[in-house]
Formats: sequence, structure tokens, C-alpha cells
Amino acid sequence: RYFSLLHSRETQQRVLVSLLFIVFYSTIYIYTDDLIGVHPGIFVKSYNDSESISEYERLISAQWFIKDYNFTTRLNFENDYYNKKILTITAGHDIGSGGMITSLLELCFPSTSIGMHLDFSGLEEFDLIKILFSEKVGLILQSKNDLTASFAKKGIRAVAIGTITQNNKLTIGEHEFSIPTLRKIWMTTSTQLEAKQTHPDLAAIRADNVVEQPLKFNFPKQFDGKKPTEKNKKIKAAVIREKGSNSEREMAYMMDLSGFEVRDVHMTDLIEGRETLEDIQLLVAVGGFSNSDVLGSAKGWAGAFKYNLKAKKAIENFFHRSDTLSLGVCNGCQLFIELGLLTPNYKKQPKMLHNASGKFECIFTALNIQKSKAVMLKGLEGSTLGIWAAHGEGKFSFPETEDNYKIPAKYLYSDYPSNPNGSDFNAAMLASDDGRHLVMMPHLERSIFSWNWGHYPQNRKDEVSPWTMIFENAFFWLERNVS
Repeated sequence: RYFSLLHSRETQQRVLVSLLFIVFYSTIYIYTDDLIGVHPGIFVKSYNDSESISEYERLISAQWFIKDYNFTTRLNFENDYYNKKILTITAGHDIGSGGMITSLLELCFPSTSIGMHLDFSGLEEFDLIKILFSEKVGLILQSKNDLTASFAKKGIRAVAIGTITQNNKLTIGEHEFSIPTLRKIWMTTSTQLEAKQTHPDLAAIRADNVVEQPLKFNFPKQFDGKKPTEKNKKIKAAVIREKGSNSEREMAYMMDLSGFEVRDVHMTDLIEGRETLEDIQLLVAVGGFSNSDVLGSAKGWAGAFKYNLKAKKAIENFFHRSDTLSLGVCNGCQLFIELGLLTPNYKKQPKMLHNASGKFECIFTALNIQKSKAVMLKGLEGSTLGIWAAHGEGKFSFPETEDNYKIPAKYLYSDYPSNPNGSDFNAAMLASDDGRHLVMMPHLERSIFSWNWGHYPQNRKDEVSPWTMIFENAFFWLERNVS
């Protein structure tokens, strides 16, 4: 597992006042030989590992585990959304393989500036080995509030076991552990496995850069976090897809938010002439694995345009018009690059190649938006925004020097894994010379809301993320330029 590191001042301050609780769901650290009627059917008898548990007991315990887990989720949901209070639960981790110590450390690993001070005196067990390495099912929660009373009302045992500290150490009484040292050990297995899947140097680089590439964001000043306002008119747009495409519904939803009348266009519609794109002002090609990438990413999709006269005419006519905009995302980016639609006058065309790692990469990364002519990125210049990337052939390969291309966005860090594919010039996007047509490998449609992001600034309460500005820009440009 790899975590994006968060060491912003806001994160550090937020966790300082947090407490840690352990919630007991079935048979963890129970202190009596009798069955306690917490719930009818939940067995809280302590027994030795040598004692057997009947299948009936397992079934009933599992059912109550689900009920108690649902209560934990509802406790947070109701406070956050219904009462608009501070989140009751700010973090959590189940106890399972590796025991409690593994879960506690994994809660610390995502940050370089968070530690824990633990006190197990509230448990009726004094053997530290048993406490730390028992794999009996339970849940560790972090909260600013005392959870014991809330859970007690439901008959669930929750015990405070420690506090969060602003350092990189985990202390248990007189015992002190270095979190950076243990993180490195924890990641060793993953690094060794990855070395067999990718270039060994990149596996080592990822292990180092998981600490050296913290996420950081800079939101556009004019972004207010509100959902796009309802428009007085609709502008026709189309989402184009092929067999094997995905995320078309998320993309259509995002476009609809900004006032577009979105049409679903499949390649068969173009090939058979049911769709010509003549009344479409914005065309978006979505991501996925068209034709299962059998011939390479988007190669078969591009062939469907090149070797079918009606489809070829439709796409060429669309791009020859001066009143249109287009966006290609992931597989759609590969499609437009393969067709040369953004660089029609270049003798040597850019290519999309396999990732430098030689394997599929999925990561929550961040992009630096640069000043450019890109119509859809107006107002985003200078911002740094989080976004998901997921692809196997996302490496931009440019045959000329960088000044020959319009690269409006680059990855936050040029090294792997922030740049997950090894693109030339650290490119994440490419725009046409006039800025009307844009392609990008990361998925903005998977980053619409704050809860879509791998991490979102805690101090922001935005209804949508800044990526919605892309289609807002598209709408207003078309409104001005289409008669």
C-alpha cells in the first residue's frame, strides 16, 4: 500500500487534539467468563485460542459486527451531514492481520509529522505482546470527542487508548518506536514485489519518494466551492465512447452540472451515420480500455474513425469548425493523439507510449496548471489541484523540443510516482495551438467532489472541486462564440 503524504500545518494542528479509541465488536479482550447480554446473540465470552467457536457463534457475531459497524458509520454521517457539526470520527482502522500494532502504525504512516502516545491501562490485559499482536476483530478510531458514552448507549465497548502527538514516534509507556524506521520496514515487502513487476530502480525510487513527494494544493482565488449555477439555455455537447470505454456517466454528469445538453454517442452511431456531430459544440472522448487495448491503447478506436468513411467525416468536420471545443481524457486523450487532431500540421506527431514503469499505474497525484491558451483552463492558471490518474500507456512522447508544444499542465513532481508514466517534459496535458482542444491523461471526472479526492483540504467545505471550472469555461466560451 502506498499513501500520499500530508504534512500541511492544518493537518498537524487538527490531529493534536484527537484521541484514540478501540471498539470491541466480538471477542477481543473480554474480561469475564460469562456471556454478557450486550446484544442478544453477541458472544463476548473470553476463551483461549485452543477453544473452538461454533459456526453459529461465528454467524451471530458477524451479524452483530455489521450492526455495530453500521452504527459507527452512522455516528459520523449524522453529525457531519444532518447536524453540520465537526466530524465525530476523523480517522479509523480495522484490526486484523498483524494485530493492533500494525493498525496503529498504518494510521501514522501517511504523515511525516504525526505520532501516538499509547496507554493500555484501560484494558484488562497486561501482556503487551497479546495486546499488540492479537488479530481478533476490532476497530481503532480517532476522534476529538469522547466516544465511550456514544458507543455505550448501543452496548458497544469503546476504550480510550491514547492521544495523537506532533512527532514521528509511537510511545507505549517507556517503549519508543521510530515511525520512519518502521515505515521503511513495512514498505520493504511491497518494494520487493514491485521490483519484480517494474524496473527495479523505479521500485526503489517510489519507496523513497512516498515520503519526499507530499501532496500540496493551491486553489484558484476566484473559486468559491459552489456548484455551477443553472443556465438560462442549454448548449449541445456529446460524450463519445467505444466498446470498453468507462466513466462516461460521470463525465456526462459533470458536463450537465455546467448547463450542457449531453448526448451519448457510441461509435456505431457514427459508423452507421445516425450521428454526424453537426449540431454538437463540445465533444468529450472518455477514458477506459476501448477494444480491451488489444492493439494498444486507443489504436482500435482510432481505426474505427480512420477506416469508416462516415465516422471519419464526422470527426474531421467537427475539428475543422471554428466554433467547437473538445476534451479527450485518458483513453480519449490517446485517441485524439493517435488521430493527430491537436497537432494536424506537425510533420512528426506526438505519441502515447507505455508507462516508464511498464505497468498500469493508479495514483492520486496533483497537477500544476500553467499559463496557456487553453480555453477550458482559464482562471486555473497557477493552481495546484489533486486528481486521479489511472493508465498503462500514459507517457507523452514528443519528437520536438518543449517550446514546440502547448503543455498547459504538469505533474506536481517530475519524478515517479507523482509523474506516474515518465512523460516527456513532465506533461499531463496537451492543448492545440489555438487552445480550443485539450487532452489529458488524469481523470477530472473522477475528481468532481471533495470526497472523490484522495485528500482534500480540511478547512474547505466546497460543494464541488475546482475541476468543474473546466466545463464552466467551456460553456461561457461557447455562449460567446456560437451564433
